Amino acid sequence: MTVRLAMYEESLKHIGERLDALGLDLEIITFDRDGKFHNGTTSASEIEADYLWFSQHLSSEGLLPMGFQVALDMKQLDVLQTFNAGLDAPAYNQIAARGVRICNSSAQGIAIAEYTMAQVLSLTHPVQLQQDQQAERVWKITPFRELSRMKWLIFGYGPIGSAVAERAKAFGSHISVIRRSPKKDAFIDRAGSRDDAIRFASEADIILLACSLNDQTRGMINQDFLNAVKPGAILVNIARGGVIDDSALLQALDKGIISTAVLDVFHTEPLPKEDPFWSHPNVRLTPHTSFGGDGVRPRWDTLFLENIQRYVNGEPLEREVNPADL
Repeated sequence: MTVRLAMYEESLKHIGERLDALGLDLEIITFDRDGKFHNGTTSASEIEADYLWFSQHLSSEGLLPMGFQVALDMKQLDVLQTFNAGLDAPAYNQIAARGVRICNSSAQGIAIAEYTMAQVLSLTHPVQLQQDQQAERVWKITPFRELSRMKWLIFGYGPIGSAVAERAKAFGSHISVIRRSPKKDAFIDRAGSRDDAIRFASEADIILLACSLNDQTRGMINQDFLNAVKPGAILVNIARGGVIDDSALLQALDKGIISTAVLDVFHTEPLPKEDPFWSHPNVRLTPHTSFGGDGVRPRWDTLFLENIQRYVNGEPLEREVNPADL
């Protein structure tokens, strides 16, 4: 049976040759910048499709809201595959409520894990001091903290959390994880639920937020949690800004409870120029760029190409999300 595949017209220009090489029985239809199909003559409400692909082109061209509207307006749709890892945008809930199956992305995991390790290592190693001593021709030992003696607390154990755990474990770190399941793997020393978070936090040197944003995680890094944190801990947030109570974090930073907060995500993005995080001396701020590794785009494409083959062959899809987790 022919599978009807829909995507943004620029997405097809990007992936078309590789898609053709698969030899699949596909009918491909594209929409333009206005969300119209068939050379601008047909609205999404008249379109039936089996599979809709959101490539990164929608985001880079500022067209994701239009893409959401296309998915919501389509007469019929079975599967939406998106480049997003986090599905906290309300539109994903609305699309799922129509009975559409949604597949998110694992492509960002490696890049975000490398970003996390780079940030943490730069905080535990006195690189700037070493450069200053070189400039001044000073010959003096520069002590540093070893990751092998540090304990991590990781919230969320999807493609990002697990990729960080794998890399941190290679340094010999102790890894505690807060996840839905108490299941452990080769990289986890201790697994627990949200009920264990405060107990684990009292021992953690590095706290990584890599969980999805939902009703259970929104604002979970609050004053009660931060009051229980081991003084001097490093906090890294590559999840979503909404998991943190910003005022509570600022207080914890001022008191030295959190020695440094590495923040890549925020409640409002772009971050307003008057936001106190910009100038706080104990904040490392980056503009939602932790996924910016040069391997992410190829992995986005590969995941799509593998999944459309699975769909055509009637096989289970990779990264299909349980609607209850949205």
